Order: sequence, then structure tokens, then C-alpha cells
Amino acid sequence: MTVLSGVASALFWGVILLSLLVFVHESGHFLMARAFGVRVTEFFLGMPSRLRLSWKSRRWGTEFGVTPVLLGGYNRICGMEGELDDLLADALGIVQREGRVLASDVAAELGVDEERAYRLLEVLSDMGSIRPFYDPERDEHPGQSEYPAAFETLQRDAAMLTEYDVDHDFSSAGTTPGGSPRPVADAAGLLAADTARTYRGKSFVKRVLILLAGPLVNIALSFVLIVASLTIVGVEVNVNSNTLGGVTSGSLAADAGLMEGDTIMRLGSHDVTSWVSLAEAIDMTLEQGDDFIVAYERDGETFETTVTLPADGQVEAFGVEALLETYHPTFVEAASYALSYVQLVGGTIARLLLPQHTLEIVGQSTSIVGISAMASDAASSGANDLVMFAAAISMSLGFTNLLPVPPLDGGKILIEVVELVRRKPLSTKARSAVSYVGLAFFLFLFVFALRNDVLRIFGQ
Repeated sequence: MTVLSGVASALFWGVILLSLLVFVHESGHFLMARAFGVRVTEFFLGMPSRLRLSWKSRRWGTEFGVTPVLLGGYNRICGMEGELDDLLADALGIVQREGRVLASDVAAELGVDEERAYRLLEVLSDMGSIRPFYDPERDEHPGQSEYPAAFETLQRDAAMLTEYDVDHDFSSAGTTPGGSPRPVADAAGLLAADTARTYRGKSFVKRVLILLAGPLVNIALSFVLIVASLTIVGVEVNVNSNTLGGVTSGSLAADAGLMEGDTIMRLGSHDVTSWVSLAEAIDMTLEQGDDFIVAYERDGETFETTVTLPADGQVEAFGVEALLETYHPTFVEAASYALSYVQLVGGTIARLLLPQHTLEIVGQSTSIVGISAMASDAASSGANDLVMFAAAISMSLGFTNLLPVPPLDGGKILIEVVELVRRKPLSTKARSAVSYVGLAFFLFLFVFALRNDVLRIFGQ
């Protein structure tokens, strides 16, 4: 029962912690995208699933929700998938003219095969220009693995704005419902207007900022949590006092009868007035290797006791602890510490890319299993320990996502830079190949980290 409760606790806290941090990460992408007027069709906590609870924003058109597969989260930011094609405007014009049309009919009218027609319609759907039509008579449903046979128009107002455009006004005359014909004289102009409201249609700087927003929000959250914890809860520090804050069970001090709260006056031949002088007296006296006398005060009375050293003279520690007090750093002190932690974590993650340090860093890493177990331990230790652990994981998540390895955000930024230098986009095939290499790298890291956790948990 104890093992089962431990597993349940680790699973609960691991899911809660990671889900919240992923939510924060995706919120960064979402808010930056919306700030630049980029369409976002979905924002979900949890991985894609047919089972979902959701609500659609009337202002943004974004479907917000949660799925049962909580270890993750995602945004569908329009214009991040697919390749540009010279026939995109023609395909959009056909859908607008017909209202609802089969992909096979689009292929026939454009004189292309169905595979290319589907690619065109998928790109337009990803842009938020049209949408798939799931026909129940064909046994089609949202969430199926393949696109349906037909695609249809979106609801558009008089200015051709969709529900994903913040300034849309569906109460105005000239609004047409989704699935109805809305022919356009200039399909290329409509495509250009729609593209301008997608990720692909934004400048290089804005695209990079959208990608950076997720990791930077994680790092900022960690910074805020650390500063808040230090300034509000404080930290325990040693008091420079000769009064004992604790005595280790089974130690020389405990065997001699010393107790928490005793005030040490003299140890061996050394007078003691502070914790610093006590520590120095202990070191010098133990080095001599002889039994010694300790004079101490307890409840207003003075006593002496003899400390007997082992026959072999081997002593690891005397066994006393300093008094502790809670110190509340100033905001500047707390911020300085948080910045130092940012530099430490950032430097550690960066060393992962250096071949001579990769195995060293991986050897110190932990997987989702270890994170869950540590989250459970932190929660059992108190709210502040859990907050500081969340800060540590958020910081690591942020910097890890900045690594220039696809499909991480840093890898996507690297691709953006490469395309800027090349002055043309990479092909879908090239992007996929690079992503597979990145996934293989992280699969290696996961397996290695999981091995570390298994050995650590089972004490081998």
C-alpha cells in the first residue's frame, strides 16, 4: 500500500506540475502570436485527443480546452505548417465559389493529382482560410487521423474577416455563414490578406519573438517564483551563537550528554563565545586526538562533561548544529540570486551541446519519472519547497527549449535563421529530416535520464 500511495502521489504531482508549466509555456506563444494579430485556432492543455472539454472565444475564435492526456499542451498557430504553392490562390477561389467542395473536384479543376490538392487544402486550413468538413454520412468525425473528403468556407464578415481575426463583425451586413458560397474576384488578394494574419505572413523578427515567448515565459516565471519565495518566505541561515541548535543522535556530542539549547562556554582549552569560535575550537581539539572537557550552560546552570574519543582516534564530526533563523533578503538581493541561478542553469544546458560535456550533463539529468518523484517529495515537504522545485523545473524547461535542436523552439529559430540566409524556405522534406535527427537526440537523452532515475530510485 505504501508503494502504491507513493506511485500515486508521484503521478499526481508530476502531472500537475508539468501540466501547469507546459500551460505557461504555451501561453507565451499564444499571447505573443495574438499580440501580432496571428490567428490561433486551438489552445489546449494536454496532447491532442478526441476526448476534450473546450470553449470557443467569440472574440478570437480560438478553441480553449483540456484533454485527458495532460502531459503536454499545444497551440495551433496558423501558418506554421505546409509549403507555399503557386496554386494556393486558385484552390482558395474554388472553395470560396462553391462553399463546400470535394478535394477530388479541386484536383480535377486544377488539373493536379488528389495528393497535391489535399496539400493545398491542408495549407489553407492551417492558415485559417477554410476548414475541413466532416460528413457524418461518410462516417467522418473531427479528430480522425486523415482529412475528410470535403472542405468548406469559414464564416466571413463584410470585410472578409474570419472568426480568428479580432476585428471581425458578424453583425454587419454582408456576413456569410461557414459552408456557404462567397465568390471573390481576387483570390490572390484574399490569400495575401489571410497570409498577413498568419505566422508565415509576419516578419522574421516577429516570428522569432513568437518562438522565443514560450521559453522566456518559463524563465520569467522561475525568476518570479524564486524572488517571491526568498523575499516572502525567506531562507534559514546560521546564527553566530554558541548556543546549540541541534545535536546529532549517536554523535560524540550526544554521547557526552549535550543537548539542543545548551550554550557552550569552553571546549578543551578554548573559550567559546560564538558559533565561529565553537567551530574553530572543535577542529583544533579533535586534531589533537585526546579526550577533552566541555563546559556548558543549561537552564542557567553550568555543567562540565568529558568527551571520549574512539580508540582509533577516527572522528568524522562532533555532531552539533548551529541555531537557525529566518532571513528575508531584500528584493535586490533576491533578484541577484535569481539572476545567478539563471546564469547557472543556462550555462549547464548550453554545455549539453559540447561533445566533451554531453555525457557529463546527461548523467546528471532526470526524466519525467524522476521529476514526478521529486515533485511528490517537494510537495510533502511543504508549499515553499514545491514552489522552489517548480521554479527549478520551469527554468530548465525554458532553457532546454532554447537549444538549437528541432523540434524545440530553439531549433525552429535556427531554421528561421537558415531560411533568412538562404532567402527561401526549407522544403517540408528537409524540415522533417532535421526534426527526425532532433527527435533521435532527445530519445537518447530520455532513455539515458530514465536509466539514471531507475538506478537512483531502486538504489543501485
